Amino acid sequence: MNVRTRTLIAAALALGIASGPAVAAQAAPVQAGPVRAAPAGAAAPAFSTPPDAAALERAIAGLGAHHPDATAALVRVGGTSGVWRGHSGVADVRSGREAIEDARFRAGSVTKTFTAAVVLQLAAEGRLDLDRPVQEYLPGLLPGGPGGFKPVSVRQLLNYTSGLRLPDGPKIPFADVYAHRFDVVDPRALIAEAVATGPEFRPGEKQRYSNIHYTVLGVLIEKVTGTTYERAVSERIIKPLGLHHTSFPARTQNRIPGPHNHGYQAVPTAGGGSSLVDVTEWNSTSNWAAGDLISTTADLERFTVALFGGKVVPKAQLEEMFTVPDVLDAQTGGHAVQTAGLKAFELKDGTMVYGKTGGRYGYNTVIGGTRDLSRTLVYSVNSTDAKGDDMNKVALGIVGAAFAK
Repeated sequence: MNVRTRTLIAAALALGIASGPAVAAQAAPVQAGPVRAAPAGAAAPAFSTPPDAAALERAIAGLGAHHPDATAALVRVGGTSGVWRGHSGVADVRSGREAIEDARFRAGSVTKTFTAAVVLQLAAEGRLDLDRPVQEYLPGLLPGGPGGFKPVSVRQLLNYTSGLRLPDGPKIPFADVYAHRFDVVDPRALIAEAVATGPEFRPGEKQRYSNIHYTVLGVLIEKVTGTTYERAVSERIIKPLGLHHTSFPARTQNRIPGPHNHGYQAVPTAGGGSSLVDVTEWNSTSNWAAGDLISTTADLERFTVALFGGKVVPKAQLEEMFTVPDVLDAQTGGHAVQTAGLKAFELKDGTMVYGKTGGRYGYNTVIGGTRDLSRTLVYSVNSTDAKGDDMNKVALGIVGAAFAK
């Protein structure tokens, strides 16, 4: 494996254009639905008023080829407190066609929520023990011995406390990543790259979010089920829930099937400005069980409601997805926020929201909501810097408007 490929693999483990006329579609809201009263004796819902339609319209207004942050956005706000749906922007910057409301897109790390759900299903069936070392299921994958790995439990992979780390290396320039966008990567090669550097810390000691934990879980799912990761997720989640527009790409598939909005990355130009590079076609094998799902906002909303409602993972195991380990984050030094397949967010009034973000070049995605399903949010934003260090400003505005009280 050459140096360039090794470095690109390290970058993959860490995660997850031509300009045209600015033509933005008007936001297309749906009237907020009725507020349903909570059953007698039940706790008051986290949200009891409809979504702020005006704020949501403002959050996605004016998107297109010349917007500094995004070319399009698809948004679905739901829950028992009311419903709002909107879309804005362009399907592609060359033609200026209106953004496709039911477009398919790369959901990035939202894939991890599906992966975690399958692992927790297998635990509920007694086919996996969350406290059992993964080394017992996958001998030789995480070698022990001096400088090697202590026993890493399945739960520690789910909540990113395994101690697995990435090979050291500089951040890869976009031009280099783009040049290798069609490379096909073997998941076990990704794991081998990470394992070669040894553990970062003892299992359970800290939390560090990265794709590699879920790459290992994908291999584990295949070992336990005796089938491919993709088929296991399809048979257990995608088909039963009727997610007809959700799929995993084949290993050599670079295109998004069906109707989709193009994704773009803004790159600096010599004159101090930027131009848009089309990043719609991309091979996603380097993300695999951690980030290669393709879906729609409608499908992801259906999945989120079913998951939070206990229709995907049995109640006992579902608690793993709403439980943050009592450790510090290895990168920020603050308290951990990641759970098994989700992330915990606390609003200003103390309301807890759980969700998952996803980022692939050209596409930022979110699923989430309150546990009582009084408010849910799913969006796809065609960010022009989807892998940037800061949250996309359009996405940030959507989240603020969706969870405003």
